[in-house]
Amino acid sequence: MKNVSNQKGSVFEKSSIQALEVSSRRVVVITGSSSGIGKSTAIAFAAAGWQVVATMRNPSSEAELRMIPNVDVLPLDVTNISSINAVFESVWQRFGRIDTLVNNAGYGLMGPFEETSPESIAKQFETNVFGLMNVTRAALPYMRAQRFGRIVNISSIGGRLGIPLYSSYHATKFAVEGFTESLNYELKPFGIDAILIEPGAISTEFLGRSADIAKPQEGSQYRSYFDRVYASFEKASKGGARPDVVAKKIVEVAQTKSPALRNPVGGGAEFLMAARKVLPDCAVHSLVKQQTRG
Repeated sequence: MKNVSNQKGSVFEKSSIQALEVSSRRVVVITGSSSGIGKSTAIAFAAAGWQVVATMRNPSSEAELRMIPNVDVLPLDVTNISSINAVFESVWQRFGRIDTLVNNAGYGLMGPFEETSPESIAKQFETNVFGLMNVTRAALPYMRAQRFGRIVNISSIGGRLGIPLYSSYHATKFAVEGFTESLNYELKPFGIDAILIEPGAISTEFLGRSADIAKPQEGSQYRSYFDRVYASFEKASKGGARPDVVAKKIVEVAQTKSPALRNPVGGGAEFLMAARKVLPDCAVHSLVKQQTRG
C-alpha cells in the first residue's frame, strides 16, 4: 500500500486490513540490529516466539540473525525516509501487523563541546533524534489502523543524567525523553504506548564502532582532561552489564499489559535514577566527578 503515511484520516479502510493475511505471531521491528543491544534484542524476541524484523544500514554481512527462522534482516537507514517507508510497507504487506517498534539505532558523540564541529553535532541529532522520529512517524499509520501498538525508544540514563564530554549525546537523549513522554499522551487514544528504556553502563561497542570521538589535539587545553575522563569510561564499559540484560527488559516491556513510561535497566541504572530523584544537584555532580575522574 503506497504512501500510506500521506493519507488523511484512518489510514486503511477496514476491508483493506481484513484482506491482509495477518500473522499469527506478534511482529516487532528493531532498528540498529547489527550489534550490541539491538542484536541481543532481536535474538530475545525471536526466542520469545515473535516474528522479528531486524534492520540495519548494511545487512549484507549479517550471518547470525539470518540463521534464526523467525528473523528477517532488512536494510534501513534511519536518516533515509525512503528506506524507512520501504521496510514498513514490506512488513505490513507480508505480516499484516506491526505490534512493536524498537527504536534502538544511535551512537555516542564524545568530546568537548567547544572543539566539536557543528557538522558532527548535526549528524548526532539526525541519527539519535530525527532518525528516531522518522521511523516512529512511519510506523504510526499502521499502528493506528490496527488500533494497537507499542513504540519502545532506547534512551539512556544519559537522558536524565549528564556526564562529562557527552554534551551533544546527552542533548539527544534528553530530547528523546521529552519526545516520548509527550507522544505517549497523543497515542493512548489509539491504543498505542510510547515507552522509554534507560540502560546504564552496558558492555557494548559504545566506545568502539558505535562512537564518534572528537579527541582534542595535542596542545588543546582540554586534552589532559579528555584523556583522564576517557580512561575512566573505558574501565566502566568493561564492567558494564551484558546487552542481553537490556534485551530481556525490552521484551518484558513489549509483553506487559501496562508498562511504565520509564524503565531504567542494567549497569546500576535503577540505583542512579533513584538517587537522581532524591539527591540535590551538588551531590549528584560530586558523585559524577568522582566516578569519571573529572
